Amino acid sequence: MTHKAGSFKKWFQSKNLRFRLSFVLLCGLSLIAALHFYHHSLVFQMTDDAFIEGPITPVSAKVAAHVLVVHVTDNQEVKEGDLLLELDARDYLTKLDMARAAVQMAEAEAVQARTDVERYSKLVETDEISKQQLDMALLRSATGDAKLALAKSNFEQAELQVSYTKVTAPVSGHVTRKSAEVGAFVAPGQALMALVTQERWVVANFKETQLALMRAGQPVEIKIDTYPGRKWKGKVDSIQRGTGSRFSLLPPENATGNYVKVVQRVPVKILLEESADPKRPLAVGMSAEPEVKVR
Repeated sequence: MTHKAGSFKKWFQSKNLRFRLSFVLLCGLSLIAALHFYHHSLVFQMTDDAFIEGPITPVSAKVAAHVLVVHVTDNQEVKEGDLLLELDARDYLTKLDMARAAVQMAEAEAVQARTDVERYSKLVETDEISKQQLDMALLRSATGDAKLALAKSNFEQAELQVSYTKVTAPVSGHVTRKSAEVGAFVAPGQALMALVTQERWVVANFKETQLALMRAGQPVEIKIDTYPGRKWKGKVDSIQRGTGSRFSLLPPENATGNYVKVVQRVPVKILLEESADPKRPLAVGMSAEPEVKVR
């Protein structure tokens, strides 16, 4: 019995020592982790309130007409100048023919008026006609020239309207939000689709308390939720001179008796330093987590 009691005591002391060593080791690791986190928070500022942004170019109609042909589909890649869709141009072609005929008539009248001026100028020198008749001829010539200029202007406008019936891509990009369908009637200014270009950047909404040391040009490491394990390099481009709430549709009215202080968010624009990766396309609106090195 005495031998068994001694063995148990040694076993207990051994276990207690191991427990104490484990506890000390755990405390040490926790302290190291806390110091690392503290040092990291001094050197880096990060946020998960960030999103991928890029230019979105709207494509709208410039004339009123029915959609005749649509040459693109949703998410299709197009180049600048590619034909996107065609509108029914028959009404505008008719107007163009009328404007062309008006120019021809105005040219004939202008030529006749100039001829009369030349002829009347010689007759006045021989006193065969009065000076008043020459003045009237000069007035008709000036009026004819003005009518010709107006007719040419109307013709150019008619040509423009005909050209507007062929809608081309203003920039290179991918087709999004396509609403134009064959047979639909569109009005001037009506959105037909949008083009998202290849350019991308990140807009990160940092807390105002994180901006004290943030400056343009500082390096940034960016994680994107869609591609875990992959990081993008970037740099701070600029800091918006106003909080997000200040430029919202309904800015808060703080001059009230029930004011509650809330930490504001300030948008920071971050440029990506890497070129676009076809295997990992970045869609506008994707969530991102930028980490800015501020020290």
